[in-house]
Amino acid sequence: MKHGRLTPDPITVGSALVAWHAASGRHDLPWQKDRTPYRVWISEIMLQQTQVITVIPYFERFMWRFPDVITLADAPVDEVLHLWTGLGYYARARNLHGAARRVRDEFKGVFPQSFAQVASLPGIGRSTAGAILALALDQRHPILDGNVKRVLTRAFGIEGNPAERAIEQQLWQLADACTPAAGAATYTQAIMDLGATLCTRRRPACALCPLDESCSARRSGRQHELPTPKPYKAGALRRVERRFMLIAEDATGAVFLERRPERGIWGGLWCLPEFTSESACLVFVRNYFRCAKPAMSERLGVVNHTFTHFDLEIQPIRFRDCSSAAVMESHQVLWYNGRQSAGAARIGLPAPVKKLLDGLTTGNF
Repeated sequence: MKHGRLTPDPITVGSALVAWHAASGRHDLPWQKDRTPYRVWISEIMLQQTQVITVIPYFERFMWRFPDVITLADAPVDEVLHLWTGLGYYARARNLHGAARRVRDEFKGVFPQSFAQVASLPGIGRSTAGAILALALDQRHPILDGNVKRVLTRAFGIEGNPAERAIEQQLWQLADACTPAAGAATYTQAIMDLGATLCTRRRPACALCPLDESCSARRSGRQHELPTPKPYKAGALRRVERRFMLIAEDATGAVFLERRPERGIWGGLWCLPEFTSESACLVFVRNYFRCAKPAMSERLGVVNHTFTHFDLEIQPIRFRDCSSAAVMESHQVLWYNGRQSAGAARIGLPAPVKKLLDGLTTGNF
């Protein structure tokens, strides 16, 4: 074990990270090219709770379709959600669209460059606002995303759950102290890269870290204990919920979908009707559809989906040759035909629903 300072000097941390980034940091990510506040904003929102390797193709498709904030603001939200399908945490996409409209209407289509204005936009908090302005415009603002929290708690030996207010305030003070007066863009990218590539949650590569000799966690052998995890509740079991989803197909193979409420899981996305029991599903079919063979339902294979706090087990129930028998709000329902490219609307679908519909299209059920 190496020995040195009890805790690193914040100024030294900043300079060490900048030097490390020049030699070993990431320089070829799509959003690092032509760095504008708009492009950095989109990347930062996509990267929230999502890995870089997953984000890259989504970012490139998004930029091709929405190259600027006006194009994004003018697009229907369904198309934005369509391009977001598979990224999860769909409130991020709805907030992006809402923020783009505010930029169009309140800032004349120019992404704001003051911290207060950026932080006022939907879906943008203190850290994200700072990252956008630091990375795109080299403004000096500290950031404190998950990667940065991990680096700082280990480097300075900060104990306690980072989600607690007192610990978070301490980390913000350290983040500010480490951010250099000049070169904020490089430093910000460096500390995010360090957390993403070396100072990882599991198996940190301490031998390659530029803070190796001064890191408190490294010196005390506590890399795997910091950041302090949330208290574990003894006996707590992961929740499993079971749902029945209706696949009602018309004579052309189009499937009935309904839009979910804006709030809640999969908010604003188009989904198969969902029920807590098979009997409730069958009652819905009798009340709302005419089916050639109403008694002939088909159970398809169970689809499992994992959320952050629980697991969802989906049992699809299929009815064919259906047609609407009751009037519903037209803007909340549609018949979606994935087999006909011209008739397939560009809409946002939850990942397991897309999996089911793709299976119908390819005949894998």
